[in-house]
Order: sequence, then structure tokens, then C-alpha cells
Amino acid sequence: MPTRTRVAVGGDESAPRTRPKNRKAQIAAVAAEAFSERGYHAVGIDDIASAVGVSGPALYRHFPNKYALFVHAVESLSQALLDATDAARCERDDPRQQLQAVMVAVIGVTLENRRRGGLYRWEGRYLEKTDRENLRLEVLALRQRIADPLSTVRPELDRAHLGLVTSAVLSVIGSVTAHRSALPPKQIEAFLLSICWSVIDIELPQIGSSTATKGVKVTKQIPGLVRTSKREVLLHEAVLLFYERGYHEVSIEEIGAAAGITASSVYRYFPSKADLLAAAFHRASDRLNVTLGSALAESETPLQAVRTLAEMYVAVFFAQSELLAVYFAEIGNLPDDARAELRKIQRLNIEEWAHLCVEARPELTVVQARFLVHAALGLVFDVGRVVGFSEAERVSALLCATLLG
Repeated sequence: MPTRTRVAVGGDESAPRTRPKNRKAQIAAVAAEAFSERGYHAVGIDDIASAVGVSGPALYRHFPNKYALFVHAVESLSQALLDATDAARCERDDPRQQLQAVMVAVIGVTLENRRRGGLYRWEGRYLEKTDRENLRLEVLALRQRIADPLSTVRPELDRAHLGLVTSAVLSVIGSVTAHRSALPPKQIEAFLLSICWSVIDIELPQIGSSTATKGVKVTKQIPGLVRTSKREVLLHEAVLLFYERGYHEVSIEEIGAAAGITASSVYRYFPSKADLLAAAFHRASDRLNVTLGSALAESETPLQAVRTLAEMYVAVFFAQSELLAVYFAEIGNLPDDARAELRKIQRLNIEEWAHLCVEARPELTVVQARFLVHAALGLVFDVGRVVGFSEAERVSALLCATLLG
């Protein structure tokens, strides 16, 4: 007589439980969001298992360790982007339409994975050498999907400028992963496309043509730090190490050694490594607030203020790129109370920029302006990395195109 499978009726707990067929995908999706929002090191296997509703041992049936799960999350997202753009670029013969189709495909995948996008901007640095190289090649392939039709749409761009604009386009699209401002998906798609086309169609200035940035020397040092103060030396060296290797990979002993003192002496100035990170955040926030205040003080109209702010922001960011990069990348590693306080400061800064954009462009809503500001600020960092934090005039022009259209 054949064996029958028992079926649960009315919540019969004695019935066998079936494992969802997509459990591995569920685990990967939850892990990707956690890694993106809280950072690779801050997330444990038990955190992921609990969020999925399984035990740790059950999770290990799908992934041998946390790193394997991390790699899977990164590769799944990059492959989704490549698959979508590969299909899109075959749909149109006209280069401008093909470029539009590829951008729409990237936007679609990005919105579907909006809570996971931080894996690329910040957490990819924790990949091991071989996996990091694989990711680099996949990112290059994605960039080429944009660059190929773009080179036909803008044939006058040389290779360097083509790379600059390609980076700007991908940064604008990827910026939606850095915030939670809400609009209907179709409105977000249309809005991001309009920003991308503003960036694509811009005429990049010649080096040295900007009047606002003439005389501004871009240096890799952090302006304003008085390094005869041991506290400031420690802060400076900590920022450099956090930037190069990530917060979790740096020890107090290494920070002390870089500053020329022992680890125990570090605690005379900062109670913990987290306090060093918090001090760097406050320093960066102060720099950004001073820049905004200076731009407003030197401008007579909102439009002029946006342009002045764009040029000043790029000059300040490029002068202290390590500090500002730590400011954007490491907030997930702050203690909860410090993180909440600094999130509030960041939001207030975004609101100031957004309201200024609305004054300059009354057709915008404040929500739309927030999308613009996040796109603009992310662009400065992403494109800045590509050009080695040089070419400030051109990056300022891209920033203006993003904010003003």
C-alpha cells in the first residue's frame, strides 16, 4: 500500500514542515541587505539566520561560512546588472535609444535591490584578492555597457572624459541605494533618467576655467588640523588608516604607532576606537556645514548659491577626500547613540541642500530635490575616486548639471 504524505489541517503541528524551495535566495537577500546597511563585520551569521527564521546550522547547509554568503550576495547583484544590460543593449539600433534602454535596465535592477546597493560602494573592499578582481572585471563590463553607446552619442569625448561621464551616470543611478526618500518607481526612473541625460549632455569645461576654484589648492592633507596637538595627530592618522583599510581592520595599536605613541597613550585622548571614529564624523560634518554657510554668504541668488556651493564642496572634498570618505562609509560602525545623532546631522545637511535647490528650481518638490542632492554628493565621491580626486572643475560641472539640470 503506498505511503501517504500527511497534510496539515487547521494548524496541525504534527505535520511535516516543508523547506521553501527558494530558501537559499531568501538567505542571500537578507544577508545582502544586512551587509549593505550595517557593514560586513557588524553582521553575524546568527543575525542573518534569525532574520530569515532559521537556525545557524540550517543556514550552513546553504553557505559554509559568512564570507561565502557575502561573496554570493555581491556576485548575484553584479550578475543581475550584467544580465539586464546585456538584454537591453540588443533592443535598439539607435545609439541614444540603446543608451536609454541600458540605463533603464540598470535603474530597474538597482531599484529592485535598493537596500543592498551599499555592497558595492563600501563593502567590496572586504573581498579577498581573487573575488575583488572578479568584481572589478564585472564592474568594468557594466561600465562598458554604458560607454559603448555613449561613445557614439558623444563622439567628441576622449577616453578619459568618456570614463568620467560613464562613472557619473552609474553613480547617479546608484545613489538611490544611499537613502530612503520615496517616490513611485516610475517617477524615480524618469527622474534618474533626466539627471543622467543632464550629465551626458554637459559640455565639460577646460581645466582651470572655473573662477570660483582658481587659487584653491587641492592637497591630500586635511586642512585645519594643527598637528602639533597629539590629539589631532591621532585623529589624522586614524582617518588615513580607516580610509585605506576600513574601520574594523585597524587596531588601536596601529593608530598609536602611526602617531608615534603607544596604544595605552591613545586612551589618554580617546576612550575607544569608536570615539576616534565619532570625532572624525563630527570633524567632517563641521567642514560640510562651513562650506554651505560660506556658499550662502557669498551668493546673491539661490541659483548662484547652488553653483558656488558645488564648486566649494568639490574643492573641500578633494582636499580632504579621506576624511569625507570615512564620513560616508563608516557610519554603520558607530555606537547606536552616536550613529543616531550623526544620522540626524546628515539629514539636516541634506535638507539644507534640498531646500536651496527648490529655491533655485521652483518646479521641484522637496522630495525630488533630495534625490538630486543624494545623486550629487555620491557623484563627487564616485567620480572623484576615478580621477584620483583631481579635475575639480569638471567634477564641479557634473555636480551642477546634477543639481540644476
